[in-house]
Amino acid sequence: MSRLENAIKKLYIAFNENTLNPECCKQCAVGNILDKTDSWKYFSDDHGTTNLNYVGQVNQLMGKRFNGYTPEELLKIEATFLKACGYQLPYSYRNKKPNNPEDKDILLKGLLEVIDLLYTLDGEKNIINYNPFFSNKKSTSKLKKESKIIEI
Repeated sequence: MSRLENAIKKLYIAFNENTLNPECCKQCAVGNILDKTDSWKYFSDDHGTTNLNYVGQVNQLMGKRFNGYTPEELLKIEATFLKACGYQLPYSYRNKKPNNPEDKDILLKGLLEVIDLLYTLDGEKNIINYNPFFSNKKSTSKLKKESKIIEI
C-alpha cells in the first residue's frame, strides 16, 4: 500500500470512529497518519507552523521518513488541517479557533483539504468522490454544494 493510500485509510477510519481531534497531537491529521503517536510534534517549536526546528532539520537532512513522509511534509499536512478547521496559526490558546473543534463539518473541511494536499505531495490529481467514504451525509452534501465536488 502506498503512503497516500495508507494515510487516507487512517484518516477515513479516524473520521468515522470520531478519533480525529485537531487539538490532540495523537489524534490530529498527522497523529493519525503516524499511528496515533506524537513524536512528530518535536519537529517544530510551535504547533501549526511549517518551520522546522533543530530536531526537525536534522531529521529532514538525514532523509528520515515517517510512514513515508518527511518532517517538512508532516508539518505542512498539520498546518493545512488546522487552518482548514478554522485555527489561526500557529496554534495557541490565545489565537482564533473554532467553537467546537470536534464538529463533523469542521473536521470534514480539514480532512478534505489534507487529502488534496496528500495527492499534491505525491504529484497526483485528486479524483476521489468523497461522498461514499464519509458517513456524515449531511456534512458531505453541504460541503459538496460549497466546494462543487464532482461525483465520478
